[in-house]
Amino acid sequence: MGYVEKAGLKVDSLLVDFAEKEAIPGTGVAPDQFWQGLAGLVRDFAPKNREFLAIRDRIQTQIDDWHKANGPVAANPAKYQAFLREIGYLVPEPADFTIETEGLDPEISSICGPQLVVPVSNARYALNAANARWGSLYDALYGTDAIARDGELAPGKGLNPARAAAVVARAAQFLDDSLPLASGSHVDVTGYHVIKEGDRRVFVANTAAGRVGLKDPSAFAGYGGTQERGELVLRHNGLHVILIIDPASPIGATHKAGLSDVIVESALTTIQDCEDSVAAVDAEDKVGVYRNWLGLMNGTLEDTFEKGGKPVTRKLNADRQYKDANGRPLTLKGRALLLVRNVGHLMTTKAILDSSGQPIGEGLMDAAVTALCAMSDKVNSTTGAIYVVKPKMHGPDEVQFACDIFGAVEKVLGLKPETIKIGIMDEERRTSANLKAAIHAARRRVFFINTGFLDRTGDEIHTSMLAGPVLRKDDVKAEKWIQSYEDRNVLIGLAAGFSGKAQIGKGMWARPDDMAAMLASKAAHPNAGANTAWVPSPTAATLHALHYHQINVFEAQKRRHNQATPGLGELFSMPVLDASTLDRAAVLRELDNNAQGILGYVVRWVDQGVGCSKVPDINNVGLMEDRATCRISSQAVANWLKHGLVNEVEVRASFEKMAVVVDGQNADDPLYQPMAGHFDSSIAYQAALDLALEGATQPSGYTEPILHAAREQVKAVR
Repeated sequence: MGYVEKAGLKVDSLLVDFAEKEAIPGTGVAPDQFWQGLAGLVRDFAPKNREFLAIRDRIQTQIDDWHKANGPVAANPAKYQAFLREIGYLVPEPADFTIETEGLDPEISSICGPQLVVPVSNARYALNAANARWGSLYDALYGTDAIARDGELAPGKGLNPARAAAVVARAAQFLDDSLPLASGSHVDVTGYHVIKEGDRRVFVANTAAGRVGLKDPSAFAGYGGTQERGELVLRHNGLHVILIIDPASPIGATHKAGLSDVIVESALTTIQDCEDSVAAVDAEDKVGVYRNWLGLMNGTLEDTFEKGGKPVTRKLNADRQYKDANGRPLTLKGRALLLVRNVGHLMTTKAILDSSGQPIGEGLMDAAVTALCAMSDKVNSTTGAIYVVKPKMHGPDEVQFACDIFGAVEKVLGLKPETIKIGIMDEERRTSANLKAAIHAARRRVFFINTGFLDRTGDEIHTSMLAGPVLRKDDVKAEKWIQSYEDRNVLIGLAAGFSGKAQIGKGMWARPDDMAAMLASKAAHPNAGANTAWVPSPTAATLHALHYHQINVFEAQKRRHNQATPGLGELFSMPVLDASTLDRAAVLRELDNNAQGILGYVVRWVDQGVGCSKVPDINNVGLMEDRATCRISSQAVANWLKHGLVNEVEVRASFEKMAVVVDGQNADDPLYQPMAGHFDSSIAYQAALDLALEGATQPSGYTEPILHAAREQVKAVR
């Protein structure tokens, strides 16, 4: 389409049209004001952005040189820490302080529950995630392995009565645990009712032993529905549960009390992602991302698709309307509170060229345009806050830099200071090691800190690339540095006053088909004092929500508040691999495992522009893959290549062998382009191989430069 001159910038006409015809109208921001402001951002912040990237490279070179001279950290941990302070990697900690952020929504400050992350580039997924505030517990249990799938409980083609009965029994167990009756069990209830006592309505249940109320009568929050279908609203640990009474429904007809479903408040917050789960490499892609974000903010986003042979149109859910115990109107929000994740400081974008014709920092464009879109918010924040998650920042100076950018954007758009809140992704080691200082830099804006253990592992491998060979991926997960990292995040956050004010978050459950294991293990996150944790789907959010009924997070935070914070020695303690502990077969199998994961993710990213995929691993187990998981695998191969555990011939042979496997796993995809037999011509294959062969030299081990270049190449030839 070409470029249009705007305030000395050359802006792709697609972006100009979107901004001036869709995003700006109704905001009170004049087009010239926006473009002049953006040009000012580029002028004022681009040089500093380049300086920060140069500092990253300088520090990495110094760390590489230290390992060449001294070996792994374990050989002299005290000397290593002294060296990191000398080069400015470690900075002095600030005195104790309390964060000062104001104007946060209750989903951030006072209610705890699951968090979804979704590519905002996909309208259907974005809408599903926004609407995942409420989920059917019956559906989540019936449709997953949360209920055993063997024998008489196998799902089958139609409704399996035995499985349905097991679902109802499990839901009753949940109600007994979280919303118990004054006596007896929900299993024995023959009727749920709301009766009037004086000026108030109360919840009662009929049982063989008589009519009983709730053990905690204040847990009854409201009621509504229709004559045919009643809805009773209960509340526990700040989360709502809705009992659907519909004796005419297939499930309700089999239940003694006509209980046809239990609706659980699920994803309280959703990150609409412009970064790791998105493949957006040019103006066309970025406008698609921004358009969906705008539609989520103003409530107009829709998507029509085919389901069951019929067209279905998805929209944002309306709020849920009830009456409270006093008969007054009660409104429950119908959607998750939406946050937007901008890109980091690394990448540039050709969507806008500066006065010298160079691509500008993509993070600067994201900051300005996503905030502009959020000014049209009609359905999201009740306080007028704009929630921006900022990833891949290296240390407190970069956090301060992001805050300065947001402050400048507020001035450009005429927003009140500190309208734009910042979520700090604690996923790079320099931020982890200086987390207290990083939070202090953002103390007036910060709304969450989150452990992104996937990127954190990738950065650990790259930072310590020359320390020695890295452990196998499954072995790294058990290392004490990861527990130290997770504990430090919570304890430093609590010491900074996050409890009851802001979110402390935990990372993703990466196996979307393995809900039984998630139910068995992910309670550890709220129990550790985390207000929220990431899940891969709305169904997973509904199931993970049960953990926040099981555990009172604020009580867990009180328990942990005075615990000792693990020291830096533990944080830097990842050992190197003793290569003699692995035989050759084990080495080559690990190589195949990494190669298969890289190929399975990259081929869809490059050829189809799919930024987040459920990719079968070498054992055909579906794993959620995004750039963070790809970073781990590519850095692991690059590390072993660097230290001679494998050689380039073996790496190439593994990639060629695994390409055949990946082709087979994608055989049913009509859009898929096979790699096997096309190794020299497949851009996707070459990109995947480059991530491994060139991984040691990639900035911070990031995958974006190679992936973006390959995707641009594919788009250019199609």
